[in-house]
Amino acid sequence: MARTLVVEADGGSRGNPGPAGYGAVVCDGATGEVLAEAAEFIGTHTNNVAEYRGLIAGLRAAHAIDPQARVRVRMDSKLVVEQMSGRWKIKHPDMRPLAAEAKTVLPAEQVSYEWIPREKNKHADRLANEAMDAGKRGKQWEPGRSSAALVTAARQPADEAVDEAPKAPPVGWAEAADLGTPTTFVLLRHGETPLTAEKRFSGSGGDDPDLSEKGRWQAQRVADALAARGTVQAVVTSPLARCRQTAQTVADRLGLDLRVDEGLRETDFGAWEGLTFAEVKERHPAELDAWLGSAKTAPPGGESFAAVARRVSLTRDKLIARYAGRTVLVVTHVTPIKTLVRLALGAPPESLFRMELSAAALSAVAYYGDGNASLRLLNDTSHLR
Repeated sequence: MARTLVVEADGGSRGNPGPAGYGAVVCDGATGEVLAEAAEFIGTHTNNVAEYRGLIAGLRAAHAIDPQARVRVRMDSKLVVEQMSGRWKIKHPDMRPLAAEAKTVLPAEQVSYEWIPREKNKHADRLANEAMDAGKRGKQWEPGRSSAALVTAARQPADEAVDEAPKAPPVGWAEAADLGTPTTFVLLRHGETPLTAEKRFSGSGGDDPDLSEKGRWQAQRVADALAARGTVQAVVTSPLARCRQTAQTVADRLGLDLRVDEGLRETDFGAWEGLTFAEVKERHPAELDAWLGSAKTAPPGGESFAAVARRVSLTRDKLIARYAGRTVLVVTHVTPIKTLVRLALGAPPESLFRMELSAAALSAVAYYGDGNASLRLLNDTSHLR
């Protein structure tokens, strides 16, 4: 009976098109043992080109191990899997020669293709990111320095592991595993407004207050502190005035452009906008109890924390892709910052009520290429003393 090899392949581009790389791993189909790894920085290309190049490298590595083996290719690229399986036409001229090259490596009857979710392709994804990180330093990927195998060190036999994602390192272990340069969000809550001082609900559905005099002072203090650190490479802000004013002060001090992202706006508190907690408790007691009891419950005419989490998650993923490997100042509000922290920690929604976040406070979360996140800082106000 012919031996079975499993090829997992991936590719990525930081910019699409942009600096690109691929990764591929070949495993024994019976034991799950890693038999070969391949990765390469390929210059400026699209994601699709990088994914095809990863496939070709994986097939070649499998052929080198055993040209008679049956090969199961597992990829999270629906495009590549469907095109190579013959179910989708190959229309793009850049893809046709790559697909043709992939078909020459092994006879078609020896190769099968299977789509898997991204979280089940972590080893190849890590290799692709290592290749891109090396390219960023003007070098090529070196097998001896790869940490990708650590991501899937607990791998089961490949035939048994189809329905189970490889185990990633626990959160907080990322530095020890040398997972490359993370994308870091330095999270800054806006400076104080008149409503902040009075502890009133101030979201995106009511008035759009400016910074108070104290808030402007806070923005300048945080700008000076971040300039002294010299690590911020980009600034993104909520569209609301208090954030834009805070962010502009910092961006001007750092000499950076300012990008506005709608996804970073505060929760819409609906009928509670402008009210204190005590006033809401007096006027809307049943609605307040329901809101405190479930993240899916919204204030009357407002937005639930569950809806905010969906919005913030999409924005997070978009910013990670845009600023891969960079440090970004994200100027936003209490709920989005607490949500990012909660998601990084894998904490339940009720944890939002158990975090303190002061005006102009700094927090930081690092996002690694294997999907893990590490909370680095929470509610730091030392720059305001």
